[in-house]
Amino acid sequence: MFDGNIRTLQRIASKMQRVLIVDPNTAAVRLLADQLRHVGHVQIYHATSIEAGWGMARTVDPMLIFVEHASSGCDGLALAKKIRRSDLTCRENPIIMCTAEATAEAIFGARDAGIHEFMRKPFTIKDLERRLEAVTLKPRDWVEAVQYVGPDRRRFNSAEYTGPRKRKADASGTPAARLSQALRIVKSAAAALDSDPAQARRALAAQAVELKKVGETVKDDRLVQAAVALESVTAGGMARTELVKRIDALMGFLVEDDKGGRGAA
Repeated sequence: MFDGNIRTLQRIASKMQRVLIVDPNTAAVRLLADQLRHVGHVQIYHATSIEAGWGMARTVDPMLIFVEHASSGCDGLALAKKIRRSDLTCRENPIIMCTAEATAEAIFGARDAGIHEFMRKPFTIKDLERRLEAVTLKPRDWVEAVQYVGPDRRRFNSAEYTGPRKRKADASGTPAARLSQALRIVKSAAAALDSDPAQARRALAAQAVELKKVGETVKDDRLVQAAVALESVTAGGMARTELVKRIDALMGFLVEDDKGGRGAA
């Protein structure tokens, strides 16, 4: 595998020691498991339903998860969304959808559910190699918002597409672009404090870290202080009213950015 590159193989194996496969088709699971074991010492866990898969995700903390499409009778999209929005240790770990349902709807549905890669059945060993290398050795920016939680969708299926229209991750964007994006997520999270409080607070905590980095980059002490204040609130579980005050302090930067002021500098 991997063109005989032992070092690459070892690096990949170290990041997938525990693999969970959620698929009702036992024969397909056996085939995938046999191929995965060629990578190294891999513990394979199998679940035939999303309920069982959720239970195993909680107990075994998988480093890599394979799921099926809903058309198989096992809704991997629902499981992926549930894991992404949970407090499980594995919530950010790679998820690969492996299914014969390779329609555009299925692919975009997988992307929007927070799935890292999509692999069509039947697949070759090379197909599997590319997906494993992509999810273990080419980490993506993590998006912690309200409407979406998961890897940067603009790099979805990056193992296959390398064309000229492929866009770079947000990490390479300008401070102004990062500021604008983070503040818009903060605004969206504030609106979801009552409807989805757990995810709203996770999104706020993530954006507080990002805004602090942006503030340090552009040497804006006011932005750094406002971000630190929000970070401390989300970490300490402060009351909603105080949290809203900290959010409002940051919204002024969004206004400045929209007017082409400080955020566009």
